[in-house]
Amino acid sequence: MENKKLKSWQGWTLFIASMAVVFFLGLVTSSLMERRAEVVSVFNNKRVEITGIEARNEVFGENYPRQYRSWRNTERTDFRSEFNSSEADDILAERPNMVVLWAGHPFSKDYLAPRGHMHAVEDVRVSLRTGAPMSEDEGPQNASCYSCKTPDILRFTEDGAEEFYTHKWAAYGDEMINPIGCADCHEPENMNLQITRHALIEAFERQGKDIKKATLQEMRSLVCAQCHVEYYFRGDGKYITLPWDKGITMEDMENYYDEIGFSDFIHALSRAPIIKAQHPDYEIAELGIHGQRGVSCADCHMPYKSEGGVKFSDHHVRSPLAMIDRTCQVCHRQSEETLRNNVYERQRKASETRNRLETELTKAHIEAKYAWDKGATQAQMQEVLQLLRQSQWRWDFGVASHGGSFHAPQEVQRILACGLDRALQARLAISKVLAKNGFTGEVPMPDISTKEKAQAYIGLNMDKERADKARFLETIVPQWLEKAKNVE
Repeated sequence: MENKKLKSWQGWTLFIASMAVVFFLGLVTSSLMERRAEVVSVFNNKRVEITGIEARNEVFGENYPRQYRSWRNTERTDFRSEFNSSEADDILAERPNMVVLWAGHPFSKDYLAPRGHMHAVEDVRVSLRTGAPMSEDEGPQNASCYSCKTPDILRFTEDGAEEFYTHKWAAYGDEMINPIGCADCHEPENMNLQITRHALIEAFERQGKDIKKATLQEMRSLVCAQCHVEYYFRGDGKYITLPWDKGITMEDMENYYDEIGFSDFIHALSRAPIIKAQHPDYEIAELGIHGQRGVSCADCHMPYKSEGGVKFSDHHVRSPLAMIDRTCQVCHRQSEETLRNNVYERQRKASETRNRLETELTKAHIEAKYAWDKGATQAQMQEVLQLLRQSQWRWDFGVASHGGSFHAPQEVQRILACGLDRALQARLAISKVLAKNGFTGEVPMPDISTKEKAQAYIGLNMDKERADKARFLETIVPQWLEKAKNVE
């Protein structure tokens, strides 16, 4: 029988392959042991026992100082990229057209870029959108607007949120103190990830899914999806509801809203029934390549870091561009400059389409008002109103999602392009309506080159709005803060 020997190159190949397997297993074992040691170290050195609902983030900081210190960094506003920053930039000043697009909605008064989690309660309190309530029963906003700002609401919604939502937001002004933090996402006893917001749980249930069966990796996105999603206030009780019954695409949610006849507001100029997109970050991220490959929100916005030999999740939630070495480069081997430019390239293309859409849609709303003023009838304007609703929903859906132009660049480009198409169709339809009513000239356009001019054009008295808010902040808020000293 022939004695078969391995050739020299075959032997070396086998040896190298074996070593690679051993090395890989060693890395896996080391990682598991490191993680186990980290967990054991953390839980063996807990300084306080936390049970039940504990909204105070500093209490968690006693047991988890590294995570707590990193979370406190969300107070910082020193990051800026080509298109976004962590500062409270005045978006309406940068884009006055948006004032006209939101005519009839509180966003036309005030829209600042979102800051870090530590500013959540403060920013909703000072926003002109929440008005200047001088009693618990006043103000344009319901208590629902606290839902994504503070874990303090858990004391009031543990057994159901229906009663909480029926009140005005001022009714809880001295109770909502702690900004977004530990209790929003973690079980206090063991720090396992948990879902604390009823709307997300109920959205899963209506789709026949059990959110408790989500994997750990899925939970690393779902805890974010408690807030970073599209939602609406259902019924007179303003019950927060996620419109996912038909799916999570832009069209799925539009069909849902159309079927139930829902609109957030009637546009003050065009009279179109408008759906105001909130911030469909989770939905758009799920439709992009990273979401499809199972990359979670936390992988990119809360990457792991090491400190003193301990590996932990960085709770300074922010743009991955601020820490490319710990986010993008974990998977991609290109240079920081190359990766950053890849992001900017996608954002620039989306921004180009967005700019065109905002211009055309703004003109369409103004022209629609002109048509009404010229005697257009409801029947004549029906097609126009539908096109305006569709165009604005697509614009808002693509714009309101933080980072959407990178999370799913092809999808966002498609959505914005479809919005532009409908805006142009609306303008054509308006011109036909005007012709039927005896006008064939060019519709005069107002000067809306600044935020102030645009707000004056749509009829806002911003001097009064700011004066009322200043009075509220000087008289009522100090009383809230004084009472809050006794809240635990």
